[in-house]
Amino acid sequence: MKLVHKIILGNALGIITIVLISTFSYHEFKLIQAKLRFVEIADNLNASLLRMRLSEKNYFLYQNTADFQLIKKELNESEQTIEHTEENILLAIGDENFKKLNLSLKKYKEEIEKISVPGHGTKNMETNIREAGRELKLFSESMIKLERKKVNEIISASIKGLLYFFCLVIFVAITSTYLFFSKMFKSLRQIEKTALSISEGNFLETECKISNDELGSAMHAINSMCEELKTRHEQLVQSKKLSSLGILTAGVAHELGNPLNNISMVAQAYCELYDHLGKTERVDYMKTVLEETQRIKNIVQNLLNFSKPKNADFRISDINSLIKSSLRLVQNVLHVSGIEAQLNLQEGLPPVFIDEDKIQSVLVNLVTNAIQAMSPGGTLSFRTNLKENPDHIIIEIEDTGTGISPEFLSNIFDPFFSTKGTQGTGLGLSISYGIIKRHNGEIYAKSNVGVGTTFTIELPSYNSKEDTDEWSQNHGD
Repeated sequence: MKLVHKIILGNALGIITIVLISTFSYHEFKLIQAKLRFVEIADNLNASLLRMRLSEKNYFLYQNTADFQLIKKELNESEQTIEHTEENILLAIGDENFKKLNLSLKKYKEEIEKISVPGHGTKNMETNIREAGRELKLFSESMIKLERKKVNEIISASIKGLLYFFCLVIFVAITSTYLFFSKMFKSLRQIEKTALSISEGNFLETECKISNDELGSAMHAINSMCEELKTRHEQLVQSKKLSSLGILTAGVAHELGNPLNNISMVAQAYCELYDHLGKTERVDYMKTVLEETQRIKNIVQNLLNFSKPKNADFRISDINSLIKSSLRLVQNVLHVSGIEAQLNLQEGLPPVFIDEDKIQSVLVNLVTNAIQAMSPGGTLSFRTNLKENPDHIIIEIEDTGTGISPEFLSNIFDPFFSTKGTQGTGLGLSISYGIIKRHNGEIYAKSNVGVGTTFTIELPSYNSKEDTDEWSQNHGD
């Protein structure tokens, strides 16, 4: 079901529930109003009956014509009141009781009208009038008592009904929330999680069940974006490697020149002195050529290993050994640039569980940036130690370069941000940041302009097989 349909259905259920409650409340309150109106009318009729009974008593005691006229007046007013409020009375007491009321009033009136000449009523007439008046009064009082009881019953039933409706509203709200919105909230949380993961440089697609609504379409789009970002990220990493490779070329060319010159001189001497050399000397000359050739091969292989794309390969590694191998890779550039490298690596550090090629690319990138920031005679220092929390290993790379201005320091890991102008892509540190984040690590920098910059990398130490399983699943590229 589409999200818009879920919202419409949820709103429709809410509106239907409100309409039902409103209809019920309107009907109950209308009935209460009618019965209260009848009680008010009945009280007035009852008061009128009391006055008629009092006038009736006075009439038969004193034969006062004024009392007789007052009875007739009260009777006429009572009939008019009943006639004008017939609708309310019918709604309150029903048609049967309304007929009984009219019949009692009519009977009393007929008995009164039998006295044709005031002052000449018989004893039998007096008895009939008193009996009819008593019946009318008793019926009126019983109706008032009954209707008051019904009003209380209606109020109690209304309270109970409203309570039931309230429980129904709560049930409908909880049920609709669970049925219509639980999956939506789950999808939103997954979208949030995926977005945060992307912001940290992790482009893994979500593996949760995707719904067939607008949020499902959004998740499909995000997964497609993750796949595209992953491809672009790999291309950027490779591009940055090739960029760094270009910087390394100058040092490599210098380094290759030495063994090539040696091979050339050995070959020239070998040719010139061949006839004067013994077997042992000839072998020594060839050994020298082989050694220099192997030296060239190692240099070329290091460059190929650095530039060749590789799949993620997390393994248990010694961080000090990785730093030394990375330093050998850039040793030629350091030599050509006149930069001195210093190592202060703490022994006995616990192993780390990393993709060596990715971490090496980070180290080479940081060294390349440091070389570009320093003049000949500068110093590049590597330090490793344990954090106060022994679960993390710290790597510090400190240079004596120009430093980074404070206003730029907070942006150095942003994509396409560069302090090198047109000479930099602004991607190296951003890519490095993503790699370290995928290793559950941290990278940050501190710098003093004119003094130098220190980059600090924190990597979790390897503790157990569970680390291997979890990291292999969640941090592979």
